[in-house]
Amino acid sequence: MISGEIKSQIDCIWDAFWSGGISNPLEVIEQITYLLFIKRLDDLHTLEENKSVRLNKPMEKRIFPAGKDSEGKEEEHRPYEDLRWSRFKNFAPAEMFTVVDKHVFPFLLTLGGDGSTYAHHMKGARFTIPSAALLSNVVDGLDKVKMEDRDTKGDLYEYMLGKIASAGQNGQFRTPRHIIRLMVELTAPSPGDTICDPASGTCGFLVEAGEYLRERYPKMLLDVRQKEHFHQQTFHGFDFDNVMLRIGSMNMLLHGVENPDVRYRDSLAEEHSGDEEAYSLILANPPFAGSLDYENTAKGLQQIVKTKKTELLFLALFLRLLKPGGRAAVIVPDGVLFGSSKAHKELRRVLVEDQKLDGVISLPGGVFKPYAGVSTAILLFTKTNSGGTDRVWFYDVAADGKSLDDKRNLLVAEEKLGCTPSEPLTLEEHEKNNLPDVLSRWQLRNTKEGERPRTAQSFSVPKAEIAAKGYDLSLNRYKEVVHKVVEHHDPQEILASLAKLEVEIQQGMKELKGLLR
Repeated sequence: MISGEIKSQIDCIWDAFWSGGISNPLEVIEQITYLLFIKRLDDLHTLEENKSVRLNKPMEKRIFPAGKDSEGKEEEHRPYEDLRWSRFKNFAPAEMFTVVDKHVFPFLLTLGGDGSTYAHHMKGARFTIPSAALLSNVVDGLDKVKMEDRDTKGDLYEYMLGKIASAGQNGQFRTPRHIIRLMVELTAPSPGDTICDPASGTCGFLVEAGEYLRERYPKMLLDVRQKEHFHQQTFHGFDFDNVMLRIGSMNMLLHGVENPDVRYRDSLAEEHSGDEEAYSLILANPPFAGSLDYENTAKGLQQIVKTKKTELLFLALFLRLLKPGGRAAVIVPDGVLFGSSKAHKELRRVLVEDQKLDGVISLPGGVFKPYAGVSTAILLFTKTNSGGTDRVWFYDVAADGKSLDDKRNLLVAEEKLGCTPSEPLTLEEHEKNNLPDVLSRWQLRNTKEGERPRTAQSFSVPKAEIAAKGYDLSLNRYKEVVHKVVEHHDPQEILASLAKLEVEIQQGMKELKGLLR
């Protein structure tokens, strides 16, 4: 968790952008991302220099070549050394602006940077900081932020990404981090997994999965083979927004994943022959507002379910991408659970009969506020291609630790937010944050949970009953509500008491008039 001092420094940089004329939070974070990348290149070059001096050997990998660049007229050429963060940060604002705008940026676009996924997505990047004064302020501000360790870099970037959502703009790119963590904990990734998010956005799911793996398997990165798998083959994200690809891959980079497979792809429109049955775990919160024309949809998805609705097409996509035995935790709108169209029913039937539907977790309606009030659920399933559903586990989440209005204020202490608080919650705190209970009951879903009554917050439903109800997966279809018996007075008694009260009022009015005479 980053300190209040670092938050304050980032807030100052953010304010400088706003006062400098850049008010779109997505553009702000994109420009900061470029500068962080430039700073990272200089840090890597410095490491190579130190290694060269220590071993008394020539540098193996020079990021910044010797000599001068070839941008502009010959007299305008700059030594590549001037393109390094450690050099240009000391220039006067006007000279710094010229160097970054006319030399550093063209250099990045042609060089490919450090060979990372982020460097690949630099193609098409635009430097839009409008003035030398603003660039100088931002460079000074970023240079003061202490980012020595991976945790600080990652948390800092998460804090900035949070500003996208809090600004009420482009919030669709942000799934609340504590919900992401719950989904990661429910699926329990392992070092051998290949994890995919086909609508990756800022790569929040992939980042959290990476953090989980580091925490649960601390020796993983000491094994050469597992380390290579972690950095090169574990994480896969698709998006068709180049800005999101840059932000997402930088998010992964700052969280210590060197070369994830984060690439441009329209997940619903393109064929997936190369990715079919390629992944063992899918974590996703795909966009689910809209529909596509049949001709703009991948034919392979239409073979699974004939529909134009994006939320159903994404579910079909997940089934196509998962390898047999692969599992998924994905967020869907409530309509997927009870929709009456042929496509809705068929997709639910496939999940229950052909695959193994493990659980349905109903989320409260305010989880995605202030930018969406739609009710959603987490679907948990395993691809088997041979059925396997015996019972489906349901949980009705009433509270996630934050208020369910547009403000989304914390209802519990920050260390008690999420599904793995630092210490057990009290009964009162549980009423405000159900997520730890979700995780603990999920782990008992095949044993004690099957004994719970339908009046409980969680319970299991046999497959046969779900099939008999048209594969309806809405929790309320199976939940039993106990109505309290309320005793009412006899109407004659109520009328008599009202008449008595009327007499008392009249008597009081007469006495009051007598006193006023």
